[in-house]
Amino acid sequence: MKFLVIVDDPSKLKIDLPNTEVVSANSYLTENEYSGSGDFKVFNLCKSYKYQSYGYYVSLLAEARGHKPVPNISTIQDIKNNSIVKIESEEIEEIIHKSLKGVNSDKFVLDVYFGKNFMKKYDSLSSQIFKLFYIPFLRVNFIKNSEGWNVQSITSISVDEIPEEHKQFVLECFKDFFSKKMVSPMKKKNSYKYSMAILYDPSLEKNPSNEKAIKKFVKIAESAGIETEIITKEDYNRIPEFDILFMRETTGVNDHTYKFSRRASAEGLVVIDDPWSILKCCNKVYLTELLKNNEVSIPKTVIIKKNNGGTKKVIEEIGFPIVLKKPDGSFSLGVKKANNEEELNTFLSEFFEKSDLVLGQEFIPTLFDWRIGVLNKKPLFACKYYMAKQHWQIAKRNNNEKIEYGDVEAVPMEKVPKKVLREALKAANLIGDGLYGVDLKEINGNAYIIEVNDNPNIDQGDEDKLLGDSLYSEIIRYFLNKLEN
Repeated sequence: MKFLVIVDDPSKLKIDLPNTEVVSANSYLTENEYSGSGDFKVFNLCKSYKYQSYGYYVSLLAEARGHKPVPNISTIQDIKNNSIVKIESEEIEEIIHKSLKGVNSDKFVLDVYFGKNFMKKYDSLSSQIFKLFYIPFLRVNFIKNSEGWNVQSITSISVDEIPEEHKQFVLECFKDFFSKKMVSPMKKKNSYKYSMAILYDPSLEKNPSNEKAIKKFVKIAESAGIETEIITKEDYNRIPEFDILFMRETTGVNDHTYKFSRRASAEGLVVIDDPWSILKCCNKVYLTELLKNNEVSIPKTVIIKKNNGGTKKVIEEIGFPIVLKKPDGSFSLGVKKANNEEELNTFLSEFFEKSDLVLGQEFIPTLFDWRIGVLNKKPLFACKYYMAKQHWQIAKRNNNEKIEYGDVEAVPMEKVPKKVLREALKAANLIGDGLYGVDLKEINGNAYIIEVNDNPNIDQGDEDKLLGDSLYSEIIRYFLNKLEN
């Protein structure tokens, strides 16, 4: 891959770096050498990103040519919108206050060059800003009010605006940035047609895939012509470099996983899990209403409202024991079983601290839950998830805060009861055409949906026990079909 640094006047930027060329905006926009889908990556340092300016068109056409520009059009538009700037910068409020606490003025200007500042003490803040707004050269204006420091505005810095005393430092930033693996991992050998990022942090306790499964995904993807890289939450600004984002961290609406998914979707990547699936599956209140309204079988369920005195209704309609669920719980966490009214009130008080609504559901005791994996509206795998030892759920948190799981048994699809399969597909297909794990209880010949999970577990040795590599291949084939069709 060749790096193209696009400027208004190449004579004003002299850099000598391997595999890097400084090109005028006019040449990039008009010359045939750059007009095709060559193996280029564009860094747009034009004077202005104003709508329909040269700088604007450089990023716009670079996207059309597949040159994955930095910044891309969505980032250019974001920094023009102070509301977006404010919302995004709220994520780094703590580091802003910490970095600027010694500033005596009520205004402060920070110049950021590839995530660094001329004064090293501001590097941490500069790095965080660069991760939020992936633009090579940024000028951030801060203002202090009664609540502390806030970002007032963000603008780009042109080559012409770099102070003379900063120029040598900026050249060093160029060298450092372009030499890092984080910028140039996608070397796309001739055998690789596409690139995939797998969001995965092996240090987390609750990942939906173990490391052996991740290695399987990488191996099979690369054999199918997809260069694959493991990324973490620190790589948010690199999303536009890829064609596919595969989420293998537990998703949540209020954390970095949803932000990654939303950004990747906006950039046109094929995404599992897509933001709409995350929003729908991560809220059990939404799922309950969706399944009820589409006549999908679920256990008796009541939505309990805060400050509504609804416990009597729950007891009358369901009876004890009652399973209480936080709307956004996962991995069997955020779920309590109330055996009497005292426990019911205690657990509700705890849950209402975080949510105005809580689910109350009848308890259906079984030795195992069915898990049906669904991909592209078709069954992918089937498993029995057995309850954890001496527990009523498949996962149990012990005294050391470690999670213990019950056994997993892979089941041939032809041996899955038809009612289980039918209800699972009916439920998953209401969400979308991505990858889902549907949990069901089977009792007295009936199947009841417990929940539909985006981000289902695929662990080497469990879900793939019968299907082997073909399970991973099906998911990789899904990505390829989405890209090519």
